[in-house]
Amino acid sequence: MAAFNITIAGDSALNLVFSDTISEETSTLIRLASESLSSDPIPGVIEVVPTFCSMMICYDPLILTADELTEKLRNGLRGVGEVDLSVRRIVHIPVCYGGEYGPDINTVAEHAHLSADEVIAIHSGRDYLIDMLGFLPGFAYLGGLDPRLHTPRLAVPRTSIDAGSVGIGGAQTGIYPLPSPGGWQIIGRTPLAPYDPNRAEPILYKAGDYLRFEPISAQEYAALQTQLAAGTYSCQITIEER
Repeated sequence: MAAFNITIAGDSALNLVFSDTISEETSTLIRLASESLSSDPIPGVIEVVPTFCSMMICYDPLILTADELTEKLRNGLRGVGEVDLSVRRIVHIPVCYGGEYGPDINTVAEHAHLSADEVIAIHSGRDYLIDMLGFLPGFAYLGGLDPRLHTPRLAVPRTSIDAGSVGIGGAQTGIYPLPSPGGWQIIGRTPLAPYDPNRAEPILYKAGDYLRFEPISAQEYAALQTQLAAGTYSCQITIEER
């Protein structure tokens, strides 16, 4: 059975705390618990919000009490057990680094005492676990950024950042799924649309997936844009054992 503590979060929510440490196992366990509650919903539960180490359950207090919900959660999640980390789902994200698509890559390179090419090699050299989604539809909070690339956010945030921009903010990296203000250092951009409300699955990825950034040239970026506009390109997703 999944081990968690339950705390009250106001008059219509409970918080299930699975750990005080961010880890792949905790992230996967929370995702499994969330999927369990989605497949077998509890009457009166309005929303399930998974985060790094916890999961908030919002409910209607006119339908059930906190004590009743606590009992249902402990019984309902009894079957969520050990996490299998032997297989992972990888979403491949083509990225054009630097130039007009990555105006801050030299800032990151200077801060890390590296060349821009080294920043690209390091950033694209590992897979990133999606711990949770938030902030904007399709904004993935990723774990695992190499400490050499940790870079402070901009002193003055930009008022607008293009959708698909790949940035670094402190110890995190991620993709802006929609045009928005932001203070992260922008090092590249993907032609893919992480969020598209017109797709059957609006978001390209989900919590528990891994993102693999793959460097492409400006010419390849333009070619992918053409394929995407024509509907002839599909995001590559692979399942890998380790």
